[in-house]
Amino acid sequence: MAAAVAATARDALSAATDALAAAGVETPRLDAEVLLAAASGWDRAAIAASPEAGVSAPAARAFGEMVRRRLKREPVAYITGSRGFRNVELSVDRRVLIPRPETELLVELALELRPRTVLDVGTGSGAVAIAVADEIPRAEVTATDRSSTALDLARANAERNRVAARTRFVEGTVPPGGEPDLLLANLPYVSEAEWERLAPEIRKFEPRQALVAGPRGTEVIAALLAELGSGPLPGTIAFEVGAGQADEVTGLVRAAGYTDIESRRDLAGIERVVIGR
Repeated sequence: MAAAVAATARDALSAATDALAAAGVETPRLDAEVLLAAASGWDRAAIAASPEAGVSAPAARAFGEMVRRRLKREPVAYITGSRGFRNVELSVDRRVLIPRPETELLVELALELRPRTVLDVGTGSGAVAIAVADEIPRAEVTATDRSSTALDLARANAERNRVAARTRFVEGTVPPGGEPDLLLANLPYVSEAEWERLAPEIRKFEPRQALVAGPRGTEVIAALLAELGSGPLPGTIAFEVGAGQADEVTGLVRAAGYTDIESRRDLAGIERVVIGR
């Protein structure tokens, strides 16, 4: 016997979109589509092409539960358990930050330089390290994080994307041994004052320790540069930084011994990455 049909895709999306909009969600229609695709097993193109298709009762129940979680402002990626980043698909949960598009600037730098050895500090879900390993097969990639639970997820993501054999995960910051050709770091850079102004999706659900650096927001970057100063410096270093931090971080990178320094803007025009060579 066929499963009972609760509603059409159009009806389900319309009701969810209205509810999410009323709750203050910024992209209610998009979020509803992504959640319905996850609940039903369809892709968004199929939903758009067949809006009158019936949603089975089990899928409708799953969709309803997902929408209820989103109404509480839980991020979509945590609800679906997955997030795409460049060419890879990553499992994500509340142990790690959700990868952002601006972080792709770090991967783009690696693609320009084609380094032999790469160190990704503060790897979280493994997004940067796994993307680099995926797109530069010859690179030897080491990824570190202070959180052992984040590293567990990063290792699973490396397996999922078939780069585990070329990606080493180490708890901490800078492992002992030779300096890498390229160091990439997306470290905490939110100040304590900024934390209170962040969207509820971030403040209520994403790990605070992976976001907040201290009163200024640059403390963790400064600490890593101080740690690097005790040994040979990587050939090139790149930090993702917060809005308005590029000048201060440039000064920190110069004080660490780098002379060829530049910053790069993200799609919003914010100086998002500081590079030292």
